[in-house]
Amino acid sequence: MKTQMVTAISQRVKHMSQLGLTIILAALVLTFPRISAAATAAEINRDANIALEKLYQTTPAAKKMAEIAKGILVFPSIIKAGLVIGGQYGEGVLRVGGESTGYYKSVAASYGLQAGAQSFGYALFFVDEESLNYLKASQGWEIGVGPTIVVVDEGAARSLSTSTVQSGIYAFFFNQKGLMAGLSIQGSKITQFVPGQ
Repeated sequence: MKTQMVTAISQRVKHMSQLGLTIILAALVLTFPRISAAATAAEINRDANIALEKLYQTTPAAKKMAEIAKGILVFPSIIKAGLVIGGQYGEGVLRVGGESTGYYKSVAASYGLQAGAQSFGYALFFVDEESLNYLKASQGWEIGVGPTIVVVDEGAARSLSTSTVQSGIYAFFFNQKGLMAGLSIQGSKITQFVPGQ
């Protein structure tokens, strides 16, 4: 009896989560029409080039990190919106040796006290081959599970040097715009996709 009850509850929660995520994504598409259709590879690469150039100009630590990184996954624009239930979405590109090797989506849902909308970008610098291979092998990587990620804020960026970096993934945020408080990529699901489809 208890097992049946637990199963019924878990199915209901799963259904509500899927419904909630569908509502969030619909709200994002209505709020930000550009995300209703996937960008082309050329658009993603163009936006990634601009975003990285600005990041390197404002954060010298990111430029130094790029010199030792095995790969850089850059999401030029993540759109985040919410009213109690929230969500965020963005498209990006993985660069290995300066070449684009794959395109990825970043999707997340959140619950709690929140209201508003914002956009921001982030770049993940993969310092070791093991972390990069984890991304490539995963069928959908949830940030917070798997390789260690260090979020580099302004204070940490000042003291960060290539000699102190050992392994893992380093995340840099940039281009924050909007009224929503708190940037987070924890729980974001990153999956590979084909641009324009």
